[in-house]
Amino acid sequence: MGTDGVELKRSDTSLSKNPIQLWKKRQLRHIRSLKFSPTQETRVSLYQPPGINGSSSCNVLPSQSGSLISCCQNSENVGATAADESRTWYVDSAKKIDPVGSLVNGPNLLEFHDAQPLKLETDSRIVNGNLSIASTLPGRGFHKNSGAIFEDEAWELLKESMVYYCGSPIGTIAAKDPTNPNVLNYNQVFIRDFIPSGVAFLLKGEFEIVRNFILHTLQLQSWEKTMDCHSPGQGLMPASFKVRTVPLDGDESATEEVLDPDFGEAAIGRVAPVDSGLWWIILLRAYGKCSGDLTVQERIDVQTGIKMILRLCLADGFDMFPTLLVTDGSCMIDRRMGIHGHPLEIQALFYSALLCAREMLAPEDGSADLLRALNNRLVALSFHIREYYWIDLEKLNEIYRYKTEEYSYDAVNKFNIYPDQISPWLVEWMPDKGGYLIGNLQPAHMDFRFFSLGNLWSVVSGLATNDQSHAILDLIEAKWSDLVADMPCKICYPALEGREWQIITGSDPKNTPWSYHNGGSWPTLLWQLTVACIKMNKPEIAARAVQVAEKRLSRDKWPEYYDTKKARFIGKQAQLFQTWSIAGYLVAKLLLGNPSASKMMITDEDSELLNTFSCMISSTPRRKRGPKSSKQTPDDCVMHWRL
Repeated sequence: MGTDGVELKRSDTSLSKNPIQLWKKRQLRHIRSLKFSPTQETRVSLYQPPGINGSSSCNVLPSQSGSLISCCQNSENVGATAADESRTWYVDSAKKIDPVGSLVNGPNLLEFHDAQPLKLETDSRIVNGNLSIASTLPGRGFHKNSGAIFEDEAWELLKESMVYYCGSPIGTIAAKDPTNPNVLNYNQVFIRDFIPSGVAFLLKGEFEIVRNFILHTLQLQSWEKTMDCHSPGQGLMPASFKVRTVPLDGDESATEEVLDPDFGEAAIGRVAPVDSGLWWIILLRAYGKCSGDLTVQERIDVQTGIKMILRLCLADGFDMFPTLLVTDGSCMIDRRMGIHGHPLEIQALFYSALLCAREMLAPEDGSADLLRALNNRLVALSFHIREYYWIDLEKLNEIYRYKTEEYSYDAVNKFNIYPDQISPWLVEWMPDKGGYLIGNLQPAHMDFRFFSLGNLWSVVSGLATNDQSHAILDLIEAKWSDLVADMPCKICYPALEGREWQIITGSDPKNTPWSYHNGGSWPTLLWQLTVACIKMNKPEIAARAVQVAEKRLSRDKWPEYYDTKKARFIGKQAQLFQTWSIAGYLVAKLLLGNPSASKMMITDEDSELLNTFSCMISSTPRRKRGPKSSKQTPDDCVMHWRL
């Protein structure tokens, strides 16, 4: 039984051992396996977890704590009523398969080109029982052998992080670090943290855990969430949940398992997770694409859950912009980091979720208004981000020459940005070739920091144009020493320092310069980088990043994040054996071996969206006042969008 009643199912006693002991044992086993003749050739197969067979699951039942789900019956009834050195191996494998861009709108079921476990040929050289230096040089066989060993270890650790509820797998805990007694909430299943784990299981054909996760988190959506007598809007998904064992009502000797969600009322800073619902929709589509099981997304309760999330996000408010307005700490960067307003990460996930939801929503009369609002928002959001968030050397020079205090419908400087906001670091840092989407945009404020997740997911989702997507990857290559260095990838660049750090973070001791969310390096971002690179037919960039990560991740015991400018230190407060660091590496490796599988995460805009976007650019960008005229306006373009 894990902490707070989180039960980890074990098929043998080896899974109950300390992860550090298991890690040492695997390293020793690896060294022993290398002690053979120098000319001996070995073949190492990628580890594949055994099938997960759990027939029972759980349903919604009232319980003592009010917002708990207790164990009851089969899952079928759950809620049914409601650079060059790194390129050789990866690129050869990737180029055997057509670019993924042409496959995105294909059948829902992914057609994997090779269903067999990945096998790597190696030719390791041993001298006097020790690995020779020559055999570890780039391009030699041992690199492939060590890569397979890392994958083997990563799969074992991912299995150990699995959480079981009523005998069935339901998710993975955030971290299982035996060296840190202060677990905080790392022993819980986080929605955003499970996404790479879920994708890894999908790629290996382990569909049950993802299906259970989707359905059980859906049930948590409907529970009442209250903090200080106030409740957020319906449709909010929890940030995390944990499995608890509680006494059965009326029988002290018996116990039952319950799901206990956290919607932000217990989180540090008490911030609701805006990204949870968006990630849930993205994973739901990926499940259908990969498994071919469309019955889950067609269920009435699942369709209702999608609509509740959409209505919460598309609700009218005071904002003049199509972007989602959120507070600081409402996404992966869940502490105060000056991203309140309209952060790019949320907008990229929002856009992606809208496209995924449109694809999955069943056509019916009750959905007409929602689909119309969804399509209108897609057009306006893509226009806004592409036009106003994009920056390259040419755009930077344009901002540098901005006039301010323009009162006009035809103003060039629409957001009254003062040229003095351009920091000296940016002028020197921006390469001649390449560009990126800025981190945030508000009246009189542009956040020029580079945020990796927001930019990478803008590529994956198609929020960035094709040219912008290529430019983003060009910038990552040009600024490799800053954004990747010794461990991919910087969560943001540059870090807040000095007085700026004190004011914006409130002197947060965890977000010190070049640490954690303030310029720290997060290995989990490796999988988003890989999907983006595969989409743009540049897998060699991701392969290079994977090679960098493999030098340290296993040796450092899979940390949550790394510190310093070049990511040379394990994070000051980083958890070890962090699950999404492990899963992010696995997804990157699996996708590089089978690039066509990445289409389950990719969304591309269709021709009608492109035509509508072109119509907006060629028309007056503001709403006409007074009576409607026969002349076509941007709003006419949007309203004629198909349902």
